Amino acid sequence: MTAMTVELLVDEAWFAVCDRARLQPGRGVAALLPDGRQAAVFADRAGRLYAVENRDPFTGAYVLSRGLLGSTADGRAYVASPLLKQRFDLASGACLDDEAVSVAAFTVRAR
Repeated sequence: MTAMTVELLVDEAWFAVCDRARLQPGRGVAALLPDGRQAAVFADRAGRLYAVENRDPFTGAYVLSRGLLGSTADGRAYVASPLLKQRFDLASGACLDDEAVSVAAFTVRAR
């Protein structure tokens, strides 16, 4: 079996981040992107892949990859910042606790 690579769509080009096997459900991986930003990459228990900007906009710290994964009552997956616990929707990057704040969300694929 061939190892699958997780890729993010960055500036209209696919960028390889890590082997799919490195992503364990509920645990994030931080990746440095070509433009200098960082992404927090996750796999949920169902195997779906997500990636959002790693920088917590409330503190400026690059910690979202170390956050806790969860889901809302309607099934929206989120990561909670390990610092102040604000939750960010993994599909859109929207902050679920402050609608004026968001982080970038990336399109992810494994191939």
